[in-house]
Amino acid sequence: MPEALWKRQAAHAQAHLAVFMTTSQRLSQAEFRRVSAKAQARVRVCVRLRPCVGTGQGQDAPCVRGVDSHSLEILNWRNEMETMKYRFDAFYGEKATQNDIYMGSVQPVLRHLLEGQNASILAYGPTGAGKTHTMLGSPDQPGVIPRALRDLLQMTRNASGDEWKYSISMSYLEIYQEKVLDLLEPSLHDLPIREDRNHHILVPGLTQKEITSFSDFESFFLPASANRTVASTQLNKRSSRSHAVLMVWVSQTQGWPPYARRAAKLCLIDLAGSEDNRRTGNKGLRLKESGAINTSLFVLSKVVDALNQGLPRVPYRDSKLTRLLQDSLGGTAHSVIITNIAPEKRYYFDTLTSLNFAAKSKQVVNKPFTQETLPDMAAAKRPSADSRDAESEAKRPCLEEDHQTQPEEKPLSSLIPLENLEPAVAQRLLRLEALEKEHARAGSHGLPLLNTPRKARQRLAKQLEETQQKLKALQERQQEMEARAAQNEEPGPAPRLPAKPRKKAVVLPFQKVQTPEKTQEEDTVAIIQQKKRGRQRKTSISSCENEAPTEWEMALRPDLLARGKENILTLLNTGMEKDLMALHRIGKKKARLIMAWRDLHGSFKKVEDFEKVEGISAKQAASFIKANILSSLGNLQPLD
Repeated sequence: MPEALWKRQAAHAQAHLAVFMTTSQRLSQAEFRRVSAKAQARVRVCVRLRPCVGTGQGQDAPCVRGVDSHSLEILNWRNEMETMKYRFDAFYGEKATQNDIYMGSVQPVLRHLLEGQNASILAYGPTGAGKTHTMLGSPDQPGVIPRALRDLLQMTRNASGDEWKYSISMSYLEIYQEKVLDLLEPSLHDLPIREDRNHHILVPGLTQKEITSFSDFESFFLPASANRTVASTQLNKRSSRSHAVLMVWVSQTQGWPPYARRAAKLCLIDLAGSEDNRRTGNKGLRLKESGAINTSLFVLSKVVDALNQGLPRVPYRDSKLTRLLQDSLGGTAHSVIITNIAPEKRYYFDTLTSLNFAAKSKQVVNKPFTQETLPDMAAAKRPSADSRDAESEAKRPCLEEDHQTQPEEKPLSSLIPLENLEPAVAQRLLRLEALEKEHARAGSHGLPLLNTPRKARQRLAKQLEETQQKLKALQERQQEMEARAAQNEEPGPAPRLPAKPRKKAVVLPFQKVQTPEKTQEEDTVAIIQQKKRGRQRKTSISSCENEAPTEWEMALRPDLLARGKENILTLLNTGMEKDLMALHRIGKKKARLIMAWRDLHGSFKKVEDFEKVEGISAKQAASFIKANILSSLGNLQPLD
């Protein structure tokens, strides 16, 4: 082997080994990074108390007050002299601002998005408690959503560089009466919710817009917010009639090998408030909307209970809301629940229910992790085309020399005249010859069998050996056929074989068997007669050879018909309930009707009087007579 070719192959092997080592190292690092980030994170719960509205007296009097920055207490409805105390991760009183809530509970979660981990912010509470104000705010006091987007865009700009490149996109949807509707491109089409193989929740068909600045976000978000379904109730002039979910995707791409990719999702959810229809005065469509909202919030509470109790089945699929929040509760996200409550006594039970939900939600544990994806390194590090061409040029002379040394063999089809063979034999011979050429080519160049396993090579060698044996058998058969053809061409009569004697059949004479003759009257039961005109001819019903054609009809002999009606009439006049039920088409009800008719009107004078029974029509009476006329004679079955 030339020295240059040896050096080229050695370098090629080292390159493949280096690719394998780096790929395995990167895979192990990605797995290690995922495991190290996969730590448990409890759902953080904070409570915001809305300022009092009203006179502050009677039903407008406050029933909740803050104790410190983590605790609050509410009156005990069983005993107003006592209070119940709740403790959360944070408590924001009536004087807390939008900035206090955002900086204290929301902004610390955003840093996880740059690490490739998901995050969720939920606003929960009864209607009129200030959830939408907390999430959206106003131009003077922006809420959680605009502040989070502004900071997230600034964080990605600061973190972008040669190592990581960031891109942000957004989608906005609402869940209205258990229908997922797109707010960026409004339509009445209900979007499905799916789960991929990595257990990520997706919404196929949902519009996704890329944003690079806060002005881009406002240009998409403000018109979409106007598309959300709102209505007026007795408790809230602008009540949200749907759950709004803003999803923001943060994508990261590494600038140098191994070119890893990360994807994180931020969910900002403004839940519709639970409503008491006795106080909201909902009717018609508003009542239907309120029922859908309360049902989804009830399922949300069931999901939290199932997670806290460790049940084997968590009812995520019972509602579109919980299905979409599967990542946020018990999933892979850093979650924060902002519970909004009202201080007035008129909202006491709504406030108490919200506090109980918040208290059990802080026990839910999520498992966020960083998941990186690496591109296919095998395709990027394959040998270049120049190296493959150099190797093929170095190997080509050796292959050509081997090909020249091997003597050329003529194909078998050129040695055997195919026109003298049978078509099936000739076709099989050509097919076997083509198969032998393929195996010969594979054996000489070694290309098809280069990467085949040992068992496959043995199977191909065995198949080649069987093919050669079949070809040899065909050659012998061809020689025998040629010898026969030569013998047939020689003159002379061909010897004839003696004919075999035929067997003769012996036929015995018939013996006459005497049978008792039946009279025509005894043998004949029915008369088959033509419907319109023609002669009548008698035949036996039991004879299978003389079946009546379709244009002929059958009728009983008059004497037999009269005898059968007489038997039926006797049974109708004297029979009891069981005797009457033995007749065809007579059940227990009709038997009692017959007996009642006899008690009122006396005996039946003729069988046709059966139709006078109450509830029996003329058609039913005719069917009854036809069904029972033959059975009453005792020799034939009725025709149902």
